[in-house]
Amino acid sequence: MYNLYTKFVKILEICKQFSENLVNESGNVPRRGPVPKFSDLEVVALSLTAETESIDSEKWLFDYKLQEYKDCIPNLISRRQFNDRRKKTAGLCEELRKRVAMEMDGGEEQFFVDSKPIEVCRVARGKRCKMGRTGDFSQAPDFGF
Repeated sequence: MYNLYTKFVKILEICKQFSENLVNESGNVPRRGPVPKFSDLEVVALSLTAETESIDSEKWLFDYKLQEYKDCIPNLISRRQFNDRRKKTAGLCEELRKRVAMEMDGGEEQFFVDSKPIEVCRVARGKRCKMGRTGDFSQAPDFGF
């Protein structure tokens, strides 16, 4: 599944499945005003798709990555509209995540989560530090552990 559009469609189907009473029939959170062509569920699905691809830059997503799929996604909104609507639908996105997590929970005690690696600590003085340079290294851990 290397195709961004394929991932978008699959995530959109999952969002539709778990958004029973959160959105109306067109996939939007009920509010006054004109009905947008690109629904709120599609905004959430595109946001989640970008997260699964580890795309942090909306500029890169819209200027380069989504240019290949303009024919497949005809109602694609601009980057500014995407950012505004993504902020407005943050609650919807979080509720969908909770519902998917509750469905996945089968009574397991341990879960493996794949996410971005975050640097917890850094060995800043490791190469200059003289402490522990001499001695028996047969049972010592590798550098950084």
